[in-house]
Amino acid sequence: MDCFSVRANTSPRVAAEVITDFPAWARGMLHIRRILVTPFGLSHDGPKAADKVGSFPVESETDQELIAGFNDKHLDFRVSVTAKDGCVSLATWVHVHNAGGRLYLTAILPFHVLIARDALRRVAVATQKIDPRKRTTWT
Repeated sequence: MDCFSVRANTSPRVAAEVITDFPAWARGMLHIRRILVTPFGLSHDGPKAADKVGSFPVESETDQELIAGFNDKHLDFRVSVTAKDGCVSLATWVHVHNAGGRLYLTAILPFHVLIARDALRRVAVATQKIDPRKRTTWT
C-alpha cells in the first residue's frame, strides 16, 4: 500500500484521467512489461468494463473518490484517487496471491513509485497551470 498527494483543485475523475494518460517513457515501460508477462498469461488491458480509467475498471465513484482496479491470478490491484480541500491523493494497494505475485511486485515497485509521482506532478501541472519546471512538494 502506498499513497502520494499533491496540491490540485480537480475532481477524482479528471485526476484519474490525467494519471492514466501516461507519458511516452511510461508507455514504453508498460510495453516492456507486456512483453515480459505475456508468457505468464497476465492481463494487459484489464477486464472489459463499461467504465474504465486507463485499463482499470471503475468500481466506485463519489464526488471525492474514484476507486478502480481488478483481480488477476497473481495479485489483486486497486487504485484510489481522492480529491478534497485542494489536494489530490493517489493511493494504491496490492494483495498478492502467490510467489509470482511477490516477485512481480518486487520487480515493478521502483518503477511504480516513479510513475505515481510523475502522474501527480502532471495532475498539478494540468489543474493549476503551474510551471512544470518547478519542484512539486510531496506529502
